[in-house]
Amino acid sequence: MSTAPVIAAADGSDDSLRALDWAVRAARQQGAPLRVVHVRQYAAWGQPDVLVAGEPDAAGDPVLDEVRDRLRTAAAGLTVEYVALEGAPSALLPELGTDAQLLVLGSRGRGGFASLLLGSNGMAAARDAACPVVVVPRPGREVQEELAAEPGPRVVVGLDVDSPDDATLAFALAEAARHGARLQVIAAYPWPLQSWVAAGEIVPPAVDRDEVEQETRTLAEGFLAPHLKDRPGLRADILALPGDAAGLLVAASKDATLVVVGRHRRRLLAPARMIGSVTQAVLLHAAAPIAVVPPSPPQR
Repeated sequence: MSTAPVIAAADGSDDSLRALDWAVRAARQQGAPLRVVHVRQYAAWGQPDVLVAGEPDAAGDPVLDEVRDRLRTAAAGLTVEYVALEGAPSALLPELGTDAQLLVLGSRGRGGFASLLLGSNGMAAARDAACPVVVVPRPGREVQEELAAEPGPRVVVGLDVDSPDDATLAFALAEAARHGARLQVIAAYPWPLQSWVAAGEIVPPAVDRDEVEQETRTLAEGFLAPHLKDRPGLRADILALPGDAAGLLVAASKDATLVVVGRHRRRLLAPARMIGSVTQAVLLHAAAPIAVVPPSPPQR
C-alpha cells in the first residue's frame, strides 16, 4: 500500500461530494489511504482580537460528520482520515499536495458565484499543488464539437510535441492502466501555416499538410515509446490533428474517463507557477474529470 494518501477536499456541496466519490474509487484502485479535508474558510483566527490554539476538532465538524455517514459503507476496507483546517482554502488546499499522491476536488464549492465554471479554490490547487490535481466537473457540461471515438473507457492526454513532459505522459498511462482504458493522445499542430514577409502580404506554406501531420505523429510516437515499454498490453491511439489544442481536448472529453493535461514549467522570465491557456480552457469546458499534472523537475 502506498503511504501517500489520496486527498479529497470536502465542503458539503454537491460538487465536493461527487469529487469525494471519485477519490474513494481512486484510493481503492491504488491501494492508498483516503484523507478527507474540510477547510473552514471563515476562521476565528482571522479576527485580530481572537486567539486560537491548535487546529479545530474534526469530530465536531458537521461537514465531516456528513462525509462519515456517506462513507460508512462506500469506503469499507479503506483507511480513512478526517481532517479539519481553518484558513483560506485557496492557500491551504495547494499545500495539502505536498504529501499526497493525488488531490481531488469539485469544480465549484459553496462560496462564490454559482455561474462560474471553475471556482478560485480549484484554480489555485491546479496551479500550485505539488501533486496531480483532479477536478471533477458538474454533470451536464455540453461539448459543442465532438471527436469520434470508439465506445469504452478512454483516458485522453494532450501532448505538445514541441515541449513534451514525461510526468504528464507517465501519469496518463498509469491512469489508463488503472481504469482498464485505452489512451487517446491528442497531438495538435497549427494549420494553415503562414509566413509574413511584408505588411499585408502572406506567403502560403512551402510544406505540405500531410508532411506536418506525419512529422507530428512521428514525434509523438517517439515520446510515447519509452512509456509504453513497460505496459505492453496498453493500447495507445495517437491523433495528430490540425487546430487548437484546447478545443481538440475539450472535444475529446465527451464520454472520456479522464482528461490529462500538464502545467506550465517555470521559466527564467516567468518564475511563478502558471496553469497555461490550454490547461485553463480544458478546466473550464471539458465534460470529463480533468487531471492537471505538475511538470517534471528541471534537469540540471
